[in-house]
Amino acid sequence: MTAMLSGTRLEASKVIGLVPPLMGEASVEAIAAHAVMAGCEPSYLPVVVAGLRALLAPKLNLNGVQGTMHSAAPLIIVNGPHMKKIGLHGGTGCFGPGFRANATIGRAIRLILMNLGGGVPVSASMSTFGSPARYTFCIAENEAESPWEPLSVTRGFHQDDDVVTAVMTEAPQGYIDDYSKEPESFFVGLTDKISTLGSLNIWLKTQVVVALGPDHARMCAAAGLSKEDVHRRIMELARRPLGELKNSGYWREEMAVKWPINADLQDDSFMVPAIKDEDDLILLVAGGTPGPVTAVMPGWVDGSEAVSATYQP
Repeated sequence: MTAMLSGTRLEASKVIGLVPPLMGEASVEAIAAHAVMAGCEPSYLPVVVAGLRALLAPKLNLNGVQGTMHSAAPLIIVNGPHMKKIGLHGGTGCFGPGFRANATIGRAIRLILMNLGGGVPVSASMSTFGSPARYTFCIAENEAESPWEPLSVTRGFHQDDDVVTAVMTEAPQGYIDDYSKEPESFFVGLTDKISTLGSLNIWLKTQVVVALGPDHARMCAAAGLSKEDVHRRIMELARRPLGELKNSGYWREEMAVKWPINADLQDDSFMVPAIKDEDDLILLVAGGTPGPVTAVMPGWVDGSEAVSATYQP
């Protein structure tokens, strides 16, 4: 425990917050104990603390996802110099096994949510199926292979800042496109996946994370598209006709009238956007090369917003 606490300049007794729904006290010492159980190195501790601090921000609605029937889980995305120093991985296999920092930081956070927050299946967590993302869900952005600015800069921070971003999403869904030689055909399949009737994005004002594989990102950049161009084109194309929504058992007009868009609910040809506000698309580059694969992580509900924050290693 002493060795783990050496990884932070914070006092062991400092309380970061109360973890819902049980409202257990997350002191630095308690967080360090969970980091030890998860197998973290001391140098990982600042990321665990920062990740938890972001999760406890009210607008993320951790209490809601702790008890939801949905399979959403808090994804932690890390940018900055410290993530490189400790070996947080954003390249090939970043969501899978083999990378200690990714696995143990995410696992420490999950243990805290269970032990201090009481988010235990059947007890408080009512997630019908759960999800592999509820074991560990932490990656770095693949800044080295990205042709654009990192997510942290897009969200208003400096290139050299150490930043964590927390967002509630489903587990990654791969979109494989090894045929497209230009972005427009690539966007067709990608935006179809984002706007499927089987995820909440088309139904609610919720967020979606798109982790472009480096091959796909480079294809877009080679065509002269900036990150902002890609962001805009995804928003333009990720849509479904209103009539298709009405044919689904999930359709409820009282839900549709709350959309933050001007929609004629009598016009079945109206194209409903899956991404209803520009801040609801979180775009980054991750995964490895070679590999014409992009990961889509549909969002949770309209009562949760991503949180980004700097931290000091």
